[in-house]
Amino acid sequence: MTRATWIRLGLFLLALGVTSLLWSRTLRFDEVTQTSWTELLAAVDAGRVAEVLLENDRVEAVLVGSNADGRRRVMVASRLPNLDERGLLERLLAKDVKVTGRIERQSAFWAAVVSSIFPIVMLVLLFRATGGLLGGGKGGARPMSFGKSQAKIYDRSSENKASFSDVAGVDEAKAELLEVVNFLKAPAKYRALGARIPKGVLLVGAPGTGKTLLARAVAGEAAVPFFSMSGSEFVEMFVGVGASRVRDLFTQARERAPCIVFIDELDAVGKTRAGGTGIFAANEEREQTLNQLLVEMDGFDPGVGIVIMAATNRPEVLDKALLRAGRFDRQVLVDRPDVKGREAILGVHLAKLTKVKGVDLRVLAQRTSGMVGADLANVVNEAALACARRSGEVVEQQDFDEALDRIQLGLRKAGLVMREEERRRVAWHEAGHALVAMSVSHADPVHRVTIIPRSVGALGATLQLPLEDRYLMTQPQLEDALVVLMGGRAAEALVFESVSTGAQNDLERASEIARQMVCRFGMSALGPQVFGRAQGGLFLGGAAGLEERNFSDETARRIDGEVARVLETAAGRAKDVLTQRRGALDAIAARLLEVETLERPELEALANRPPRA
Repeated sequence: MTRATWIRLGLFLLALGVTSLLWSRTLRFDEVTQTSWTELLAAVDAGRVAEVLLENDRVEAVLVGSNADGRRRVMVASRLPNLDERGLLERLLAKDVKVTGRIERQSAFWAAVVSSIFPIVMLVLLFRATGGLLGGGKGGARPMSFGKSQAKIYDRSSENKASFSDVAGVDEAKAELLEVVNFLKAPAKYRALGARIPKGVLLVGAPGTGKTLLARAVAGEAAVPFFSMSGSEFVEMFVGVGASRVRDLFTQARERAPCIVFIDELDAVGKTRAGGTGIFAANEEREQTLNQLLVEMDGFDPGVGIVIMAATNRPEVLDKALLRAGRFDRQVLVDRPDVKGREAILGVHLAKLTKVKGVDLRVLAQRTSGMVGADLANVVNEAALACARRSGEVVEQQDFDEALDRIQLGLRKAGLVMREEERRRVAWHEAGHALVAMSVSHADPVHRVTIIPRSVGALGATLQLPLEDRYLMTQPQLEDALVVLMGGRAAEALVFESVSTGAQNDLERASEIARQMVCRFGMSALGPQVFGRAQGGLFLGGAAGLEERNFSDETARRIDGEVARVLETAAGRAKDVLTQRRGALDAIAARLLEVETLERPELEALANRPPRA
C-alpha cells in the first residue's frame, strides 16, 4: 500500500478508537435496581447507603460495598412530588451519607437523542474521511457510487502522449482512422457538406495487435479527451449498475465533447442477447447494460463530436444490433503485421533502449513471423534482460538471438546431462534437417542449427527464416517442406541404422501436412476433391478437431494409402539427398558436437564439402 493509504488507515483506526471511547462513556456499568421510596429509606436507616445523588426526577443511592466483579450497587427511586428535602437531608447526614445534587437543564428525551445521534455522525464523518481507502483510491469506486462510471480519463495534458508515430505495422488501420482524427480536429468542413462521421468505430484484431494503443493514438493526434473503460467494468453483481454506469459515462462524455469513448473487450458486454424470454432473459444484468449502451448510442447527436471506439478479438459473438448502421458503422481490421510491419514495430521499441549496436532488424523481422506488437515488445525487453544477464553494456544481435530462442524454444536446460550416444544422435538429426533444407529448391533458408536442450522438450532445433510472408503455398513448396521434416529421421537411419523417438514432432507435422494435401488441397492422385465436411463451417483439421465424414470406407482406405505414399516419397527424397551429400552431413554434425550452435555462414561453408568416397 502507498503512504497515503497507510495514513488513511491510521486515521480511520484512531477515529474509531475515539468514537468507541466516547460511546462507552454514555453507558452505565453499575448494577442498578429500581426500588420503592420505602425500601430506599429503610436502607438509609440500616446504614447500607454510602452516597446519594439527588436529581430532578429521581434519587440514586449507592450502597456500601460492591459486587464480586467490582460493579457498584445502585438503588434508584422516583422523587415524591412534595418531598421534604430538609428532613431528608437531616436523615441522610445523621447516617454519614454523602449527598450530591445535579440539576438537569436538558430533558431526558433530548439527552437520548444526542447520545444516539453522536456516534452515527462520527461514523459518517469517518466514512467520508476514509473514502479513498475504502473505495480504492484514485480512479477506483467510491463508497455508495456503484452506478458511477469507472472510466479512466486522459485529457489533453501529458497523460496521453500517444500518437500515430508510436504505432507501426498497421498502416491500413491508421489510414482508416485518420478520417476520425480530421473530423475531431476540423468538424466544420464535414458539417458544411452535410457529411456525418461514423458514430462508432470497431477495432477488430487478434490479441496484442495494438488496438488499445491505436485508439489512444487517435485521441492523441486529435488532442481530445479520451475515456477508456473495459467492457467487464460495466457488469456488476447488482442488476442495473451496468446500465447506470453507461448513462454516467455518456453524461461525462457530453460535458467534455469533443472526445473519444473507448470500450476495450466489447464482447464482455456486447455478446448476442438470449433468444428466449422469461425472468432470466429479462433481468440479466449484462443484457440490461447492452440495452442501455444501444440506447445511448442512438441518443446522442454525432455533431457534438463524440466518437465511440471499441475493440474486440471476437466479432462473431457480438449482438447484431451493435453492428448495424448508426452505431458501430465502421469496422477496422487491425491485422497481424507482415515482415515490413514487424521491422517497423521493432524499430519503434528499439528506439526506447538506451544503447543498441549491430542489430539487424530485417533478420529479426524474418525470425518473428506470426508475432504481433505485444510479442515484439516482449522480444525487445527480453533482449535487454539477456544483455543485463551477461553484464553487457550494449544490446547486441546475440542478445536478440538469445531472447528469440528463449521465447520460441524455451529456457536452456543447463542441468541436463545427455549421454554421448544420445548427443551424437541429436547432432546428426539436426544436421540432417539443415542439409536437406539447403539442398531442396523451395525450402526457407536455414538461419541457425543448435543442439542445446530447451525446457519445452526440444533437444535441438533447426531454425529457418522465410524470405517473405506467404499467404499461399504451392504443391512443390509443401512437398519440399515434407522432405525437410523427414531429413532428421533419415539422417538417423543412415548413420546409426536405426531411428529414435526424437522424430515424433516431425512426423506429427508431416502427417498433418500430407493429410491436408490429400483431403483439403486436392494435391494427390485422388484428384481435386475435398474429403470431409467441417462442423460449424470451419475446418478443424484431422486429429485436432471433429468433422463430418462424407465419403465411403473404400475412399477412406484410398485416402490413407495416398497419405502414406506422399510421406514415403518425402522420406525417400530425404534419404537420397543425405546419401549423396554424406560428407557434408558428417562435417555439420561433427562441428555441432564441438560448438553446439552453427550460424548460416558456417553452415553454408560446411555444406560445400564433397561427398564421402
